[in-house]
This record gives sequence, structure tokens and C-alpha cells, in this order.
Amino acid sequence: MRPADGSASGGALAGIGETLKVGLQALLIALVVRTLLFQPFNIPSGSLIPTLLIGDYLFVSKYSYGYSKYSLPLSEYIPGKMSGRVWAAEPKRGDIAVFKLPKDNATDYIKRVIGLPGDKIQVIDGILNINGKPVKRERIADYETFDPYGQPTKVPQYLETLPNGVVHTVIERDGDNGFWDRTELYTVPPGHFFMMGDNRDNSTDSRDLANVGYVPFDNFVGRAEMIFFSIDEGTPAWQIWNWPAKVRWNRLFNTIH
Repeated sequence: MRPADGSASGGALAGIGETLKVGLQALLIALVVRTLLFQPFNIPSGSLIPTLLIGDYLFVSKYSYGYSKYSLPLSEYIPGKMSGRVWAAEPKRGDIAVFKLPKDNATDYIKRVIGLPGDKIQVIDGILNINGKPVKRERIADYETFDPYGQPTKVPQYLETLPNGVVHTVIERDGDNGFWDRTELYTVPPGHFFMMGDNRDNSTDSRDLANVGYVPFDNFVGRAEMIFFSIDEGTPAWQIWNWPAKVRWNRLFNTIH
């Protein structure tokens, strides 16, 4: 027989209250981590192939460039204008960074930082030129991929060395005759950056002034740091039964360069 003082029901209510308290604490910790430290992103397009693949999941450090309005979750719904950054540190040439598309200040984009404020950028016959000097480009083994019809193909692949010594890999699906392989001369405005994808013939980036253009420093969200999960294109991550065959195990926990 239960005690008449109702201690059993009181204990149950206390247990529920403690569970809610722990859940709220966990939620607050997750919110702080996501806002101030690391935010997960997944790669939905191939603009950074071969560095990042469709189906890669990565952590982006929020503290690398300091904090702006766009560091906050759901920043597009915050009323009023907020400008500037707290504890600001400018992106370095060669960083792979997530930013809010200047066109709508809401869509997340990820590209490589190529041009700094004041730089002059131009692509001439497929060769990236920075401040009037061609960037060193070394041909390496072709990259194996698929054509638009799903057939296996190989495309030219290069090691590109930026002026500050950052070395990364780029591919040219259309050789040096792609639409963006001959561009105008761009001059990066103060407080802005010039972003490009490593898949040079399949990337909507700062070369396209109408759709991306120069990216304001305020729009930067963070720097890509590490791939924590990767699964073949077209396979949803939640299909755990497909993981043994579809997860790209060799990409897990790779740092991003």
C-alpha cells in the first residue's frame, strides 16, 4: 500500500523535473557550441571537387574569423541591421570558408579564399592570375569522375600553389576552354574577398558577379576544419544499413586544406 502522504507521486514529478533540467542543459550546451565553436555542414554540390565531395559532412570553426550577425543561428530572421565582427581575424588566402551568399544573406555557400581586399584577380586561358602574376600550376594524374551522362571519365587535375605557399588540387572538366577560363580583371573591394571553387569549370563563385561576386567580411560564417563523416553521393546518411558499403571510411576525420 502506498503511503498516504503521496511521496511516490512527488518522487515521480521530481524525476521528470530532473530529466527536463538535464535536457535543457544539454540543449543550451549544444547551442553554445554551435554558435561559438563548431557548426556541422554537409556538401550538397561538387564545386570543391576534388577537395570536398558531395556527401561529405564537416565541422566549421566559428571562432576562426570572429563573430558577426551571420555567426548566429537563423541569422536571416534577425530583424534590423547589424554590422561588424567581434574578435575579428581576416580569412587567409587558401582557406576553405562557409559564408552567406551576398545576394540574399541567407544561403550557405562554401568556397576557397583566393583574393584578399585590394587584390586583382583574373583567369587567363585557365591559369589563375593574382596581382598580375600567374599562379604556379603543376599537372598531376587525371581525376577519375563521371560525365553528365553517368559514364566514367577522366579530367585534367593540377596542383595549384597560391602566393602564400598554400598548395591545393584543382580540376578542369572542360580543359582550359571552360566558360570561366577567360575572365575580366576583377579588383577586390576593401572589406571583401574573392572566392572560387576547386572544380573550376563547375563552380558558381566570385567570378560570377551577378550571382555571387565579392563576399563581404561580415558574411563569413567560419572555416572548414575537418570531415567527420562521408557517404557516397545519392545515399542518405540516415540509412545506417548502407554504411558498411557506402561510407567513405578513408575520408573520416581528414583535416581540410
